[in-house]
This record gives sequence, structure tokens and C-alpha cells, in this order.
Amino acid sequence: MPPDPGPFGPRQFQLVLLRRMADFQPGLVEDALRALDAGRAEMREANRRWQAMTRSPRGRGAAARYRSVLGPPADAARRRIGDLDCEALTWHMPLWPELRFEVLTGPGGAVWNEWLVRAPGAPAPELRTLEDLAPWSCTVDEAARAFAPARPLEGSAPTRWALAFTAPDAAGTPHSVVAEFTWGLLQRLPRSAPST
Repeated sequence: MPPDPGPFGPRQFQLVLLRRMADFQPGLVEDALRALDAGRAEMREANRRWQAMTRSPRGRGAAARYRSVLGPPADAARRRIGDLDCEALTWHMPLWPELRFEVLTGPGGAVWNEWLVRAPGAPAPELRTLEDLAPWSCTVDEAARAFAPARPLEGSAPTRWALAFTAPDAAGTPHSVVAEFTWGLLQRLPRSAPST
């Protein structure tokens, strides 16, 4: 009989976030696993358990699932997006102390969005050129604001987003790029030909 994996909590949830990021940034993920004193097998098992929870017909709703795994949110705030009211719930993520994991819920508790955002009061990165866009350096909304107008694109899988925009390189030459994000955190920025 396999050993009891124990409760699923914040440590395991961070491993779930890392599992999705490992496709893009295996080196950064290895560093993060060492910081958590975890291995790839534990990361895969955490992801398997998370997927089982999300797909279970008897499972909790998404907002309740986050509360059960991460505990009470560090902050809960009402927010208006367009003409709809929502609630933003945030939790601390020890691996990324300058970030928070945010879940936006709409009427009836339906989850609209779930991703990493900058923590209140944490300094935002200065994003002026493509060279500033290093992996894990910024969130979706920070890149969108820095290089407006940016166009959101559908990601290649759940929890992934893409953002199309034009940004200059260090020499000032503008490039049209598509930045790829996982759980809201920048993963990679494939280079393109200079814009004409």
C-alpha cells in the first residue's frame, strides 16, 4: 500500500504551479524545487492530486477548493470589472513573496480568473525594453500596462495566457512579440523580426 501523502496544502499547491511552469522554465523550476526541498516526483504527485480534485464530480466548487487548500485568503476585496461586481481573493505564496495568488469570483461564486499578481506595496518591475522581460519577472497585467496597447491571446493550455504587443529592444528597434505566461507569470518571450 502506498504511503499516505498527507494533506494537500499551500506547499503542494505551489508544486502544482511549478508543474505547469516546468514546460517552459525547467531550470527555474529546479531551483524552486530545491527551495521547497521537493523533487520532481513529489511535484508530479501534487499535480495528479490537484487534477483529481478539480475533476471530481463530488468536488467542491473552485473558490471553496482554493480555501480548503490554501486556508482563509490573506485579503478579500470587492472589485468592479465593466458592469459586473466580483470578489478578489488573494493568498501569499512563499516561493514568490512579492506576488499573491489571486482568484476572481463572480456572482454565485463562479471563478472567473486564477493567477499570480503583484502583492500590494511590492515594487513593480521597470519594463521598458525586451531585455527587461526575463522569465518570472512580471505578471500579465504588468506587461500589458508597460507595452500598451497589448492584445490578449488564448493560451496553449488551461492556466496559460499569451499577450501580443510591440516593444523595443535595447537598441530601440521595435519588435512585435507574443509573450507567454503560466498562472499569470511570464515564462518566455520568443523573439520576432523587427517591426516595420
